[in-house]
Amino acid sequence: MADTLLSVQNLKKVYSSAAGDVEAIGDISFTMRRGELVCIVGPSGCGKTTLLKCIAGLLRPTEGLIELHGQRVTSPPPNMALVFQEYGRSLFPWLTVRGNVELPLRHKKLSRSERDSLVDDALSAVGLEHTAKSYPWQLSGGMQQRVAIARAVAYQPEVLIMDEPFAAVDAQTRADLEDLIRSLHLERGMSILFVTHDIDESVYLGERVVVLSSSPTWVQEDLDIDLAAERDQITTRALPRFTELRTHVYQQIQRAKRGEATRPAA
Repeated sequence: MADTLLSVQNLKKVYSSAAGDVEAIGDISFTMRRGELVCIVGPSGCGKTTLLKCIAGLLRPTEGLIELHGQRVTSPPPNMALVFQEYGRSLFPWLTVRGNVELPLRHKKLSRSERDSLVDDALSAVGLEHTAKSYPWQLSGGMQQRVAIARAVAYQPEVLIMDEPFAAVDAQTRADLEDLIRSLHLERGMSILFVTHDIDESVYLGERVVVLSSSPTWVQEDLDIDLAAERDQITTRALPRFTELRTHVYQQIQRAKRGEATRPAA
């Protein structure tokens, strides 16, 4: 498809150890369109992080093909940004907020004014204009994660990869950050692949939810989320359709845990 941004085809990952081979990913295939927000969920230990590391070029798959914008991924793509759960470890404590956001831009051939403009825009997008001169250790956990998100926004990637980025923050902060991601997606057309263990979060955020099976992993279901594009924490989560969707995803994950799901024939 012409608008396909990311393509994962028959991805398999086997880890070798002294005790024998462990098949973490059996056979995963899915695509993601440009400008789409896709959430990935699955049972604990199903290989979600392994999948992301392969997509990001940080881990070599045993078999299969990953393409970003039609180009095979064999190393970290320059047009991809990642945001992880451990935001504190991804920020440099000796750099200001502004310095952290600007850091990856130093590898691009940009003028000083262009870098300044991108950093200003990114800080504004995440509501941190007033913290530019602060240091990460002076900020709350939620604000530190906003710095990590701002750094990704400033980099202007073709796809943003997020690995359980809100798992370490409190519920109220998590809701605020979810709404931030929705606004970045809608207002800027950002393409986002979002891994989470939170079922409600996947339904609230995603246009699609890809449900993975237990290891060795395959795509158990690729579910369209037919909620309105404009969402809010109170109204959307109170909708009967939201409840139906999150219940369906929960049931799929429980089936995966029990090994009841049957993989379709090739």
